[in-house]
Amino acid sequence: MTSCCLLALNASGGVTSPNGLLEATLDISNIGRPVYSVNYKGKPVILPSGLGFELRGDSDLLNGFEIVASDTTDFHEVWQPVWGENTNIDNTYRELSVSYRQKDTGRQMNIRMRVYDDGVGFRYEFPQQNNLVYFVINEEKTEFAMPSDMTAWWIPGDYGTQEYEYTECKLSEISKLYPDTLELNSNQQDFSRTGVQTSLQLKSDDGLYVNIHEAALVDYPCLHLNLNEENLTFTSWLTPDAEGAKGRMQAPCHTPWRTVMVSDDARQILASNLILNLNEPCKIEDTSWIHPVKYMGIWWEMIGHDKPWAYTFDLPSVQLGKTDYTSVKPNGVHPANTANAKRYIDFAAEHGFDQLLIEGWNIGWEDWMGHRKDYVFDFMTPYPDFDLEEVNEYARSKGIKIMMHHETSSSIRNYERHMEAAYNLMNRLGNDAVKSGYVGNIIPVGEHHFGQWMVNHYLYCVTEAAKHKIMVNAHEAVHPTGLCRTWPNLVANESARGTEYESFKGNSTSHTCILPFTRLQGGPMDYTPGIFEMDMSKCSDNKHHFVNTTICRQLALYLTMYSPLQMAADLPEVYEQFPDAFEFIKEVPVDWQHSIYLEAEPARYITVARKDKASEAWYVGSISANDRKSKFSLDFLEPGKKYEATIYADAEDAAIVTNPQAYKITKKKVNSKSQLELNSVAGGGYAISIKPLN
Repeated sequence: MTSCCLLALNASGGVTSPNGLLEATLDISNIGRPVYSVNYKGKPVILPSGLGFELRGDSDLLNGFEIVASDTTDFHEVWQPVWGENTNIDNTYRELSVSYRQKDTGRQMNIRMRVYDDGVGFRYEFPQQNNLVYFVINEEKTEFAMPSDMTAWWIPGDYGTQEYEYTECKLSEISKLYPDTLELNSNQQDFSRTGVQTSLQLKSDDGLYVNIHEAALVDYPCLHLNLNEENLTFTSWLTPDAEGAKGRMQAPCHTPWRTVMVSDDARQILASNLILNLNEPCKIEDTSWIHPVKYMGIWWEMIGHDKPWAYTFDLPSVQLGKTDYTSVKPNGVHPANTANAKRYIDFAAEHGFDQLLIEGWNIGWEDWMGHRKDYVFDFMTPYPDFDLEEVNEYARSKGIKIMMHHETSSSIRNYERHMEAAYNLMNRLGNDAVKSGYVGNIIPVGEHHFGQWMVNHYLYCVTEAAKHKIMVNAHEAVHPTGLCRTWPNLVANESARGTEYESFKGNSTSHTCILPFTRLQGGPMDYTPGIFEMDMSKCSDNKHHFVNTTICRQLALYLTMYSPLQMAADLPEVYEQFPDAFEFIKEVPVDWQHSIYLEAEPARYITVARKDKASEAWYVGSISANDRKSKFSLDFLEPGKKYEATIYADAEDAAIVTNPQAYKITKKKVNSKSQLELNSVAGGGYAISIKPLN
């Protein structure tokens, strides 16, 4: 149910959270600049910080304002997501809306602020008016003035990728630790040496956890932050378009929400629904076709084992519709072939998976990247060694759907010209999920992955897919901002450094201990866990490193890295070597009735308990960056009921690199009064299934 009522505005222009612990203010400075501040339990979270815009070719929306109206309201609802960590989500806040008028120009700008128990969201709104219709943003000047030299977990500002390891340091040390060379297709040149991406996780010396991000990113550039190290103030930095503009607007319009989560308990940061709640309700009337997916894929053979996406080595270039693939010699090691696909289908069907992703099935991979080709893939024509119709029919006979793969190579016009036909093909084949990719620099030339134009493209793909009842898993796209509430067919994104980097250079043991505090705040990630072979030299002659994990940590990731789309990423023959550990991957659900974070500290450890949406079973997952003893109560279980816990834990002699595949499985009777003490090695973890006894 929903309720709204008018409250009196207090004298300071502020509003408190429903539980009274958090207070936020909207006011105006002595030069007429809108300002805000945030306090939690009497401690400053955001010091008085300026708001406004620099405009291109027009006077700025920064100073000379007066307050002409303000009001506050209470709001409460409980809503049900199509999929998620919890069946019910509470959306309770107090809202403060302030209308500002610029005295010299008569232009109006409103700021709407919603204050929750766990944080604050605010956005700019531009009503219909004669003095401000079309305008171009030169820079948004939203400030976040930090009260102390907090510890930060950050990745460098970049218009093209989020695929970095996180750095941990004090705010004052960011410039000293900024990478000398940025990875991949970096477009960092316009940032200062203190530019960072959101979601940004912070912690004060006295134990206050603060997270800065954005919600409901629609028709607007992605938010980054630049830090002034002298006064420890972040200022918003938007991704520009090809002409350097930071947003092209037409009133009436509004910006995304700028968000500040705050708590003195790290577990509450992970449990927050602030980002989701700031998005609009679901716009899909019939959501019955949207469902969680557990899948396998012909993917790690290429990523981890260095096998090619392309059918042949003999073509120096490809022209769609003109290249005769039947006249060239196949390379003989192309994994996306009919026989290999059937092998995976048999294994996936035998072990209860839903879908199979096949990458490299379609023509065009010989020269797909780095050439700025406009007409590159058509997303419909298979290679000669892959019979799409036969594979699809075989999969359907085994109860498996094919997850289609659409690598766009960032040729956006090409994808949009083929999208309708590609979605129609999926409908005809009976397939309902697609993994899209955006590797490389954007075409048209000059646009960035995170600019306004591309933000609109990503959402266009999702909304068009919804018309075809197709679920989308977009890789290399802009960071998620909770739009999966509005469009729940957006079941996952990549938008971070995933498991594929375990094949390239490896991820640190802290990486997946920080991602839920940062990247996952905006929505689920297709992290692709489930790697059981850690010695990469056994996968490829070109690789001589190890995946920094134990098998039990890989099991735990299905719980700590929440997503309704979960992959078992390793090869069937590897899983056959560890059938008892693989049993947990087969069994663990991907949709939840209730979730409880039991232990958490950014980049150190996470322990979470989740109740299956379809049964009375609970599952617990824990990961740790360092050697650690974990102790927690099972008081979330139903009192008076008996359960059996199956515990998958690191063996005593387990260690990443030297003994990562060592684990032990134990069973014990438990109830709501039980406590568990379990050890994790550095880079390890444990996973538990807890099922009621009849």
